[in-house]
Amino acid sequence: MRLSTKGRYAVMAMGDLAAHSQGKPVALADIADRQEISLSYLEQLFGRLRKGGLVKSVRGPGGGYLLSREAGEMRISDIILAVDEPIQTTRCSPGSPAGCHNNKGRCMTHDLWEELANQIYLYLSSVSLEDVTERRVLGTSGLLGGLTGSQSSAAQ
Repeated sequence: MRLSTKGRYAVMAMGDLAAHSQGKPVALADIADRQEISLSYLEQLFGRLRKGGLVKSVRGPGGGYLLSREAGEMRISDIILAVDEPIQTTRCSPGSPAGCHNNKGRCMTHDLWEELANQIYLYLSSVSLEDVTERRVLGTSGLLGGLTGSQSSAAQ
């Protein structure tokens, strides 16, 4: 299971917007340059984010995009869902009672993967865009990345 480029790029771009806006519109070209994302791809994503009510567009010279509400009130799950990016961990169609087997049965691990998707959604719902821009989401994942090989083995 992995989060697609669409969801990752939308969160990256919204983080950039939150960090650089300071009450003024930010041009997508500037976000594209800083985040190394195609401008045409960002235009598609921001169309969806605008329809989802997460950003407002400002036309004309000095125009661009603004967050529609404070970064502390915006959840990462809101951003991912706005770009139509469901978090799917099973081969089955979401919401369908039929499973992924030829006989329409569910595999033995279906509930495990379904619960993983629920936990990912709960986690992303607990993290605000402000948490990301203020770098408050490091937690323990940063500790393991800094360990050497022998320390890493001991930690596991």
